[in-house]
Amino acid sequence: MPIFNDGMTETPTPQGTVIETDVLIVGSGPAGASAALFLAELGVPHIMITKYRWTANTPRAHITNQRAMEIFRDLGIEEQVLADATPHELVGDTVFCTSIAGEEIGRIHTWGTRPDREADYRLASPCLTVDIPQTYLEPILVRNATRRGTESRFSTEYRAHTQDEDGVTVDVFDRLTGQGYQIRATYLIGADGARSQVAADIGLPYEGRMDIAGSMNITFRADISALVDHRPSVLYWVIQPGSHVGGIGTGLVRMVRPWDEWLIVWGYDIDGPAPELDEEMARSIVRDLLGMPDLEPEITGYSLWGVNEMYATTLQKGRVFCVGDAVHRHPPSNGLGSNTSVQDSYNLAWKIAAVLNGQADPTLLDSYTAERAPVAQRIVTRANTSAREFGDIFDALGVVGLEGAQMAAAMEERKANTPAGAAKRAALVTAMETKNYEFNAHGVELGQFYESGAIVSDGTRPVRPAGREDEDLFHVMSTSPGAHLPHAWVGNSVDKYALMDLAPYTRWTLLTGIAGEAWADAAAEVAAQRGLPLEAVVIGPGREITDLYYDWAKLREVQESGAILVRPDKHVAWRAMRLADDPTAALDAALTTLLGPA
Repeated sequence: MPIFNDGMTETPTPQGTVIETDVLIVGSGPAGASAALFLAELGVPHIMITKYRWTANTPRAHITNQRAMEIFRDLGIEEQVLADATPHELVGDTVFCTSIAGEEIGRIHTWGTRPDREADYRLASPCLTVDIPQTYLEPILVRNATRRGTESRFSTEYRAHTQDEDGVTVDVFDRLTGQGYQIRATYLIGADGARSQVAADIGLPYEGRMDIAGSMNITFRADISALVDHRPSVLYWVIQPGSHVGGIGTGLVRMVRPWDEWLIVWGYDIDGPAPELDEEMARSIVRDLLGMPDLEPEITGYSLWGVNEMYATTLQKGRVFCVGDAVHRHPPSNGLGSNTSVQDSYNLAWKIAAVLNGQADPTLLDSYTAERAPVAQRIVTRANTSAREFGDIFDALGVVGLEGAQMAAAMEERKANTPAGAAKRAALVTAMETKNYEFNAHGVELGQFYESGAIVSDGTRPVRPAGREDEDLFHVMSTSPGAHLPHAWVGNSVDKYALMDLAPYTRWTLLTGIAGEAWADAAAEVAAQRGLPLEAVVIGPGREITDLYYDWAKLREVQESGAILVRPDKHVAWRAMRLADDPTAALDAALTTLLGPA
């Protein structure tokens, strides 16, 4: 007879102990740890395992965009993240130079820090982009997940799995004791990175290829605040002899903590022998990129890695789902990796919870691939295109294929009062403008539009005003089903909320106005019939929530009597342009389409 313990059971079998749970997560990076946090928030019993003894030991991902910060806000950990993050105002004066101590080639305002783009970013979200290295973010996610109910198991390696009609049996190996055992789960989530064994075991189909270029990371400590604190940024791009090698195409000095902890990314020819990187070579590269030949940096680590261009076209098979780098593998350009990983899990976790709780038909889970596979393709394409767009800068400078003194002379020519110098300067203006597609791609960061069985489409898409047609550069807010809930400030004379605050992850939310108050009664009736966490929010004067700046009235795109049904992950699932003759029947019909019959 099973012995119950926090939602899990241990059943003696001839083969040994089998641990039972609802969901097993393999991996504790941003995708896995956030999946654990989301499931814990939703009260779903689960276990998270990782073969490592603790969280990330190198900075890795760092740019944390508005959508990820909104998710952290939703889960109540935004302030914890901000406490460990480099704030928005310090992330964006990105510099291109010959060395940190050398000449500047130019700067670009990034991550929405240019005044006109700052307005776009502030209008679109209650949160702003910040910088938090993975070494700081992962412990926050793991700590909060474990406090809320996650069973976290480190030094525990996934080996294999089999699935049947009722669940998944996973073979795991305790690296500390040297013993294997099994975990039986209803669903398995593979969040085990770009070399995902889970993805390989279920045979996910991919487009693209791995290891298209080589790069090395070098972490070090050195106080160089005198060279950078007047032009604060998280990224300083260095173009000098040798920098044309590698996937990114230029040397990168990346801030880890301002202004004394750093990471360098430097390329190598992946088609040749791998460099024999040691501390002396690392120190030499640091000195070269900083332009400080007498510096004695403290080298804290170094490693080689491959640049990838690959995405999965299907993200699931049966009861097994993959998230994060397991399904989208790309260079760090655009800072999309960990952000998209968190969003994958945010999309998936509520759906699993709804099915486990009997609130939705299992076919709801098919919408995970339908919604997130196009996102995977888009970000892999965008990140690799951004990496290649550095070539425009090299072309403008005329340094392609040059080495040493020839490269230096070609770069010097941009200063000349000659036709060739003028042509280079003009070309640089265009090349630097192109980099907005990497550093200010607001539409890529926020503009995911879903089309699936978990959306009741009304045939519309966000309407793009003149000058905002570029879907990569500009995010356009909309309530078209499939769009993300627009941002507006609402509240009352005492309290101020972001609209998203009224639609927490733990429920469905129906938004309406005073003329649509009948929707509130309909929501209560349908919620009771279905056993579904669903609440209505009426926005208008004299009600608990008012439209503080009248922004919501301009954004909602439905009449005051209409209604907007918001999923737990803040995407619009369905909308009614006006009050229906029978609002209860209309709402129930929409939910039947989305979740199946009550």
